[in-house]
Amino acid sequence: MASNVSRSGKTLFTLVGAIVALTSMAILGTDVTGTLGQQSPDHKHEDKTRPGSIQTCPLDTLPRETSETAKDINAGGPYDFPGEDDSHFGNYEGVLPKQDSNYYREYTVETPGLNHRGERRIVTGGGTETDPEVWYYTDDHYESFCEIPDAEK
Repeated sequence: MASNVSRSGKTLFTLVGAIVALTSMAILGTDVTGTLGQQSPDHKHEDKTRPGSIQTCPLDTLPRETSETAKDINAGGPYDFPGEDDSHFGNYEGVLPKQDSNYYREYTVETPGLNHRGERRIVTGGGTETDPEVWYYTDDHYESFCEIPDAEK
């Protein structure tokens, strides 16, 4: 009987130790899954945003719906989500280059199968509504961006 109690105590101690270790690693940001920095399989472009630089992503490397949204922007609408699209984008995350507060506008890139706006957006900057100076794409709701070099008319 004493052997079973001792074994139970060791098992409990080991379990508590493992929980403490995993919790500590989670708090400290240690990747225990081995997937840190890996992107989901539906990403067609890699390493979109590095500190201090923004990678490029030509339209033909992005989801098909991105081209449709770019055409709508170049035409001045209509947009799929009136009241949401062609609205101010504040760049509060600070991922895009710092500009005046009215510089950026955002537009929804539809995600097939969703019944809401999803995470995909085109953000434009400068120029006019139908001829922006810069075009950016995000598929993770503003956590990272790539610059679309060929979205102009």
